[in-house]
Amino acid sequence: MIRTHALSLDAVTEEPHHTYSSFRVRGKIFVTIPPEETHLHVFVGEEDREQALALYAAFVEKLFWGSKVLGLRVDLAKATPAVIKALVDKAYDTRVRKDAGPKRMRTPR
Repeated sequence: MIRTHALSLDAVTEEPHHTYSSFRVRGKIFVTIPPEETHLHVFVGEEDREQALALYAAFVEKLFWGSKVLGLRVDLAKATPAVIKALVDKAYDTRVRKDAGPKRMRTPR
């Protein structure tokens, strides 16, 4: 269900990301899933993340990279298909919006 839905979105590809499968729009990751497919990582903005944590605390938790929160970890055994689809859509929209924004200027080091 996740794979089919993610690949139905405009310009999405599935590519390996270490041992995970990743779903990308124009080369940028918005969702990853491990080989055992027990959970899903969705990369959403802070506002969407906090809302999902409040609404779905039984199966959603913060996804950390070191001390930084990057998205959500979703327990697929407990989550409903409708919520999973909505979170994948949010992650896709977040990635598309981020790429459509103004280019950031890099500061020399």
